[in-house]
Amino acid sequence: MDPMICGTCGNHPAFYRREYEGVALCKACFKTSIERRVKRTIGRWKMFEPNDHIAVAVSGGKDSLTMLMILKKLASRFPRTKLTAVTVDEGIAGYREEAVELAQNYTKKLDVAHEIVSFADIFGYGLDDFLRERSERLTACSYCGVFRRKAINLAARKVGATKIATAHNLDDVVQTYLLNLFQGDVDRFVRSSPVLRDSRGMFLTRVKPLCEVPEREIALYGYSEGLVFQSVSCPYMTEALRNELRSAVNKLEIAHPGVLYSSYRAMLRLRGLAEPGVPSSTLVPCSNCGEPASSELCEACRMVGARGTMLENPRPTLL
Repeated sequence: MDPMICGTCGNHPAFYRREYEGVALCKACFKTSIERRVKRTIGRWKMFEPNDHIAVAVSGGKDSLTMLMILKKLASRFPRTKLTAVTVDEGIAGYREEAVELAQNYTKKLDVAHEIVSFADIFGYGLDDFLRERSERLTACSYCGVFRRKAINLAARKVGATKIATAHNLDDVVQTYLLNLFQGDVDRFVRSSPVLRDSRGMFLTRVKPLCEVPEREIALYGYSEGLVFQSVSCPYMTEALRNELRSAVNKLEIAHPGVLYSSYRAMLRLRGLAEPGVPSSTLVPCSNCGEPASSELCEACRMVGARGTMLENPRPTLL
């Protein structure tokens, strides 16, 4: 077949060559393939029910805006399904303002309800201010990840959501598995999953509809739909080990197409084999804020409480 013609429909010029499959795709077939893959992922992992109210975590970046667009298309077939976008303003000067504006613009364009919450509202400090007051600290990403998860959970509960959808892509999932492995965190390695459920209702079910789509294909889908993404990178991203790991994994995928998918499949198998041997953690309500915790205080309250802030004003003010 002519390599310049779509290998799926055979009628239109090639738009993208998917090296790990050895096939060229036109723009229409490429977009359809991404939507079908997301739909299959949702079905395979039983992520949603027809009457779900889904809190879609929308940062304003390429992954979250693309996820929102795809979920909006899929949800149009299910009239009882409701979407609400949730955006977290971490308080990072010169970075988050653009993203929040993009999220506001696209939720309005897609006619999706939008809830914005901030670290300042919940914890009393934006991330920049929080970090400036710490002489010795973890990486910014360590704090931000914990605070963001809590903020999204609180906002999702506020709007009455039944599920939380995050825009973790295939690259993210593989990087997270490797990070947990390198850091010896077997418990998190085993419990990392496209779907995280809690039968006791301590936290809302979290799902990753894009977990089987490579990052570059998500970006290309967004560009093909005319989406405008955030142009400014997070000023703290170079602090994280993930940034170095991302570069290494990207190089491997370019040199050996398909490495991401083979790693993903292997890690899911390892997770299944290891899971029976790892004792399950017991979640209890945080004595300070009431959110799920593995000990008396949740991780976010321990981080902020060390500074004597949140413990003086029990329970987040968001709700």
